[in-house]
Amino acid sequence: MAGDITLPEPLGRPDAGGSARPRRGGRSATPFGEHVIEWVLKACGLVSILTTLGILAVLLTEAVGFFREVSLADFFGDTEWTPLFAEKHFGIWPLIAGTFLTTAIATAVAVPFGLLAAIYLSEFAPGRARRILKPALEVLAGVPTIVYGYFALVVVTPMLQGIFPGLAGFNALSAGLVMGVMIIPMVSSLSEDALHAVPMSLREASWGLGGARLTTIFTVVLPAAMSGIVASIILAVSRAIGETMIVAIAAGQQPRLTLDPTVPVGTMTSYIVQVSMGDTPTGTIEYRTIFAVGVTLFALTLIMNVLSRRFVKRFRYGGG
Repeated sequence: MAGDITLPEPLGRPDAGGSARPRRGGRSATPFGEHVIEWVLKACGLVSILTTLGILAVLLTEAVGFFREVSLADFFGDTEWTPLFAEKHFGIWPLIAGTFLTTAIATAVAVPFGLLAAIYLSEFAPGRARRILKPALEVLAGVPTIVYGYFALVVVTPMLQGIFPGLAGFNALSAGLVMGVMIIPMVSSLSEDALHAVPMSLREASWGLGGARLTTIFTVVLPAAMSGIVASIILAVSRAIGETMIVAIAAGQQPRLTLDPTVPVGTMTSYIVQVSMGDTPTGTIEYRTIFAVGVTLFALTLIMNVLSRRFVKRFRYGGG
């Protein structure tokens, strides 16, 4: 009949269960290769989870033995840490204070210099200069930390002693400064990537409204990239908290509850190195202290990671 409309033939006919069958000769919806890739990706994720659980299990197993002999009141209430002395004290606060003191100095160095370097590379540097300077800056991250440690002890400390005559040979200041130089590439590289990812249309809109270049950077580009910048800073702080060799060599390994950067201090990681040298018998209370300190360090880094996720989510979604 004229005017009748012929409908196209469906790709598949429903079977008894109501689902459409693919045409003969058609490809499977999920090829075997995709299943293999999915299994490999799941296995990779499972390996990381199992590794974390294994580390946590080892720490907790030995830490439980420690806390059977040392109460939580002594661990968090005492202000001295002398488990290797004849008169033993197990207050963790001197190690925490030394860790946060060196980390604060490192952060005070890395954040402004790293962020300014990122702004220059993203907003001012020509393309050729960016391709040269960014890899050159990232080379700092590849220098072994033990080299940084001896550099802090042999070069930076004598220079600082010329400025501060009362500075001790081992001190938190030189260790923190060199540690800050070490984590500058982490802040600058990740922040530069975040700034570079901001759409050019946002910059052009600001320029079209009469905004100057610096005004555009600080009122448009930086807020738009804030989630990546905050993530890079917190990642760098977590890296500084877990740094071992610089503080073990240059800070002095003398736990004391102080905020004075000119005196020797001990950090959680440097104490673990000190006890792990092999002189402490396995199974003793002195040996188990490294696992108690390790659990504390694990908890601090976990808190840092949780905070980083909350900050990133807040800045990315406007507090939602």
